[in-house]
Amino acid sequence: MKRAIISALFAAGAIGVASADIQAPPASEYTPTRKLGRAIANIIYSVEEIPLGIINWTSREGDYAGFSVGIVDGTTTMLERMGYGIYELVTFWAPTYKCTYKPPYQGRCGMSGLKEYNPNGGLSEFPAELSFQSYYKYSRQQRD
Repeated sequence: MKRAIISALFAAGAIGVASADIQAPPASEYTPTRKLGRAIANIIYSVEEIPLGIINWTSREGDYAGFSVGIVDGTTTMLERMGYGIYELVTFWAPTYKCTYKPPYQGRCGMSGLKEYNPNGGLSEFPAELSFQSYYKYSRQQRD
């Protein structure tokens, strides 16, 4: 009898784990856990902004601009991203006030009114990938 109960509980647990959805939908509100993860990622990976600035300026304006303006631009962006990371690390328990980052979609901090992707202005929510870029979209697509 005990084996049957344990087997049934194990099967129910396995089915529950297998069918769990680990991604939050794009319209979900930003939680303190997401804010803490974003803060840690921005502090650790902010140094990637320097080579990224060099790469961007080299591809646009050439080697001289890449190794002069690109270093300055990358360092400035690194300090901004690190500052936001430290700010969010200290205040991760509090709700976000007036969008510290550019919202990925038009609307109120990604909470509602998600219609159109907004690529202009501000820092992205997470640091850019460097080296092997996957180009796969891991989040759900929104349909009108």
